[in-house]
Amino acid sequence: MNQMNTRLFRQWLTLLTLAILSTLTFEHSQLDLRISEIFYENGHWLLEKDAQPYAFIFYDFPKALLILFGIYLLIALIVKYRQSQNSMTATTKSTFSRLLTILSSREIGYLLITLIAVPTIIASLKGVTHVSCPNHLYLFNGDLPYLSIWQNILAKTDAKCFPAAHASAGFALYGFAYLPSLRRHRGNVIVVASILGWTMGLYKMFIGDHFFSHTLVSMLLSWTLACGIAIIFFTKTEVKNTEILNAAV
Repeated sequence: MNQMNTRLFRQWLTLLTLAILSTLTFEHSQLDLRISEIFYENGHWLLEKDAQPYAFIFYDFPKALLILFGIYLLIALIVKYRQSQNSMTATTKSTFSRLLTILSSREIGYLLITLIAVPTIIASLKGVTHVSCPNHLYLFNGDLPYLSIWQNILAKTDAKCFPAAHASAGFALYGFAYLPSLRRHRGNVIVVASILGWTMGLYKMFIGDHFFSHTLVSMLLSWTLACGIAIIFFTKTEVKNTEILNAAV
């Protein structure tokens, strides 16, 4: 395994380990309950579910924006292919010229797969864990007891709240941090993706739909997935580029 592969693999393993440790830490503590109690007072959550304009700003709008961005990437990938076939119109080329100049087809494809795969995998895990949301629990005027993840899996309740899928759509933008073309901006990308993901996640916490750990683990798993997909897509490319730069020096 070359140096580039080793670095990314170690990062992937570190992120996965942190996700597991975070799950176990909150699983065997009262931290989630104590944090959620901050957002719940006198039988009401900090924000009422579906209350406007909050639902639009923190749920509907970012979700729609990310879907539209995914569609944009798909069209850009098609345009990139047409460009290679010399069949682009001047208008189409002008619309996508900036993105096509900055990113390669491989990078656009990576982003598209990451934006689809991360929320899909996180949402699929929710169907396996059967973990309850805070507002489902007796403690918060619900009708279910507070159980461990393993107990929830065995009980197979209808609840599907762990990890946080809505926030994972924002955390999927960690994929930008692994684009070779944007290597210099990785720090900024991580900050922006974290802010977006946590903004979406905190909204769900404010309405009682998620515990803190649901969003934290979602962030770590999303980052793990983005890194893992990058290993598949870019390690050979980055190694080749590094060799070319070293030869030039």
